[in-house]
Amino acid sequence: MNLHIVALFKFNENYLMDAVELFRNLVKETRKEEGCLQYDLIEDNENKGVFFLIELWESVEHHNHHIGQDHLLYFRREASKMLESSTQVYKGFKIY
Repeated sequence: MNLHIVALFKFNENYLMDAVELFRNLVKETRKEEGCLQYDLIEDNENKGVFFLIELWESVEHHNHHIGQDHLLYFRREASKMLESSTQVYKGFKIY
């Protein structure tokens, strides 16, 4: 069963260019992973510094493998210095 994920990030406005560069690398590398069906970065058009990652994984196991990848660990380490608030992550399975 496919796993859907939405991750919400709020970056400090002083770091927006750095955040976009971090995301660019994360998205590029993650899209290469086995089981990654969708991995898109969305910028909120009304709230500066707010970004969404829209993810679709073939399975929970594929996502679990993603969690240990170097590019994600690097992103988390670097992004933590720039975030204005904690990341919110929502995971679920399609109903309809």
